[in-house]
Parts: sequence; structure tokens; C-alpha cells
Amino acid sequence: MEKNTDAQRLKELQRRRRENFPPNLSLRVHRAISWVQRAEASQDDPDAAFIFYWIAFNAVYAGDNFVGNSKGDMSDFFGKIIKFDRSNIIYDTIWTKFHGPIRVLLQNKYVFQEFWNHQNKKPGFVDWERRFEGDNNTIRKALQYKNSTKILEKLFARLYVLRNQLVHGGATWNSSANRSQVRDGHRIMEMLVPLFIELIMANPDSDWGGVFYPYIEE
Repeated sequence: MEKNTDAQRLKELQRRRRENFPPNLSLRVHRAISWVQRAEASQDDPDAAFIFYWIAFNAVYAGDNFVGNSKGDMSDFFGKIIKFDRSNIIYDTIWTKFHGPIRVLLQNKYVFQEFWNHQNKKPGFVDWERRFEGDNNTIRKALQYKNSTKILEKLFARLYVLRNQLVHGGATWNSSANRSQVRDGHRIMEMLVPLFIELIMANPDSDWGGVFYPYIEE
């Protein structure tokens, strides 16, 4: 028997629980699942799949005060998600199931923004290597002390650089020059974004905020 995809599994959960969802949460979850489904249809195209998973992520966390992918917005969201992750599923996913791809991605200087700031000759980033090592030390300590919020903040800061490279035309589609980070970024998003959606659906009474682009019926 063919195994259900994440989108199918999430859709089934949504159908069972949606009568308890407030309208904004229903719309947020509906949109996020639709983009997970689209990402799954692009498994042979990691560039596209990564972008679709990022759209699903935006649908999940962006509230009605959304002003872009700001660190503050993401940090607040991660803190709330981790509070509800009482079984440490996210930490176990990061440390056990996906330790390899995440470790490789975090050691990749090409998804560290300060490296690019230095390459573009912005003042103040000559010491990017020291900052890179310091950032990775922070991540290692967060893993050691199971600080899942900090791990997600640092991980998604790197993924955001990859997102910018793709969305803003800073990379060539299917290029051999950026295969490693795209491949690992896709796999990480594929694992984490459905977990975020599931945790939100399991906690509908929490205030997940409004949606920045509400549905307007005409």
C-alpha cells in the first residue's frame, strides 16, 4: 500500500480537527498544506521544492503585522512552536534524523550572510570567518543544551540566505555551483515545515495571529 504524503496526512488531520479552528487558523493551515502539496510534486526539482516549502512556511507563521521575513517574527514563532512541542519532536528531528544535512548546511559559508557582505565589500565584515565560527559555536551549545528555539533561529537564518539567492535571482536554476545547499535545504524544509503545521493544528486555542492577506469574498 502506498504511503500517504505529508500533505495527505496533514489534510486528514485538518478534516478531523477543523471544526475547532478559528477562521484565521483555518485559512493559514489550508494555504500552508496546499504549498506543501505543491512542493511534494516537485521532488525532482530541489530548487522549486525549496521555494514552495518556504511559501508554506510563510503561510504558517506570517501574521497580520507581517513586514517581511524578519528575525523577530521568526523568533516569536519558533518560541511558541517549541513551547507546544512537549515531546521534543523538533529537537529529535534536528539531532537524530537530520543531523547530517543540518551539520553540512551550517558549515557551508555560502549560506552565511556575513560572508557575502564581505564579498560585496561592505564595510565591517572583514572578520566574517570569526563571526562564522562564533555562530557555529552558538549552534553547538544550543544543541548540547537542547535549546530548540535558538537552533531553529540560527538554522533558518542560513536557510533565509539560500531563499534569497533563489528568489532574488542570485543563483542559476539546477546549477552545480549550489547543489549541496539546495539539496540539504530542501530536505530540511521537507522535514520541519509539516511538523510546524501539525503542531499548530494541535493547538488551535493559541493566538497564532491574523493573516496578512485575508480571503476576500466577492
